[in-house]
Amino acid sequence: MSLHHPVPGGIAVLKIDSIESVSGSPGVPAASFQGNPVLVIPGEGKQWLAIVGLALTIVPGKHTIEIKSAKGNRSIEFDVKDKKYREQRLTVKNSQHVNPNEENLARIKRELIVQNEAYKTFTPNQPSNILFDKPVNGPLSSPFGTKRFFNGEPRAPHSGLDFAVPTGTPVKAPAAGKVILTGDYFFNGLTVFVDHGQGLISMFCHLSEIDVAVGDQLRRGTVLGKVGATGRVTGAHLHWNVSLNDARIDPAIMIGQFKP
Repeated sequence: MSLHHPVPGGIAVLKIDSIESVSGSPGVPAASFQGNPVLVIPGEGKQWLAIVGLALTIVPGKHTIEIKSAKGNRSIEFDVKDKKYREQRLTVKNSQHVNPNEENLARIKRELIVQNEAYKTFTPNQPSNILFDKPVNGPLSSPFGTKRFFNGEPRAPHSGLDFAVPTGTPVKAPAAGKVILTGDYFFNGLTVFVDHGQGLISMFCHLSEIDVAVGDQLRRGTVLGKVGATGRVTGAHLHWNVSLNDARIDPAIMIGQFKP
């Protein structure tokens, strides 16, 4: 199963030759992309792999990651190809979830600040697994990157993956991690953020129940909550976001269901 899909909303997997660490001894290379630290894992032999998240807004063409070592800095160039995403038109009963009033707009702004900070979390621990388990077993109902229209009005593209499963379905951690944020948010409803290590973050929202607390260390497969229909929804489902180096990427890549 390949993780290398260098398109907007995708992942670039780049090889890094063995180099000295910043401390001057053999170690994990320090990589960054657009100012954010990048996940680096062991590759074959003495090589390392940089797993780079590419935001939906990235411009196709040539890009570079920066590598730091005791012998100085260098860069690795790679190409980002274009990708077209389809449109989706949804009807939402609560008009406030389409055109919020001033009070709700202020709430949304406060909540976005908190959630965006969670996405920027970067801890040095290695993720337990890069190829993820599905958080629930069920059909995919809304793919990543879809250009969305709510009640006929254009809104931000879909930044996650939806699973059509009923309320009460247990949601499991696709990899080990630490719970870094929970809350009940205007658009996302009951939500859990899990830090899997090195900027690899999962967000699960629209839950009916949260079964974990901030600071909890989760094993792979731990139940963290149950599917629901809280927040802006048209029915019960799980919405799952995956973020790498603060870029929301297509979770389908992580479970081997990416469609070019």
